[in-house]
Amino acid sequence: PEVYIIILPVFGIISESVLFLTDKERLFGQTSMTFASIWIAVLGTSVWGHHMYTAGLDIDTRTYFSAATMIIAIPSAVKIFNWLGTFFGSHQKLQPLLCWTYSFIFLFTCGGLSGIILSAASLD
Repeated sequence: PEVYIIILPVFGIISESVLFLTDKERLFGQTSMTFASIWIAVLGTSVWGHHMYTAGLDIDTRTYFSAATMIIAIPSAVKIFNWLGTFFGSHQKLQPLLCWTYSFIFLFTCGGLSGIILSAASLD
């Protein structure tokens, strides 16, 4: 669960980086970005049990934690979609901040996809 809380400041840094790189005043879907951050923090507190799949949890408990882990992908996808939507239509020059921002979005996407795959593994 700590990873969901630790990543919240980075969401702000990425959002500010996207705004700086695109010279736009607002993020695409700024309200949904706010709600997505709140839901990531709220859902992050209920997903702590996904670290204990091997601790002998019964099938109902494993199903709950698997579902909660999968549901956290929805607000995460909203954030990724809105960051990329903000980039749409703007022209960027290759610079370190742009590379860092794109690499974070890519790695955050890969981490989310691996989280979905691993959360489904406990139900096999």
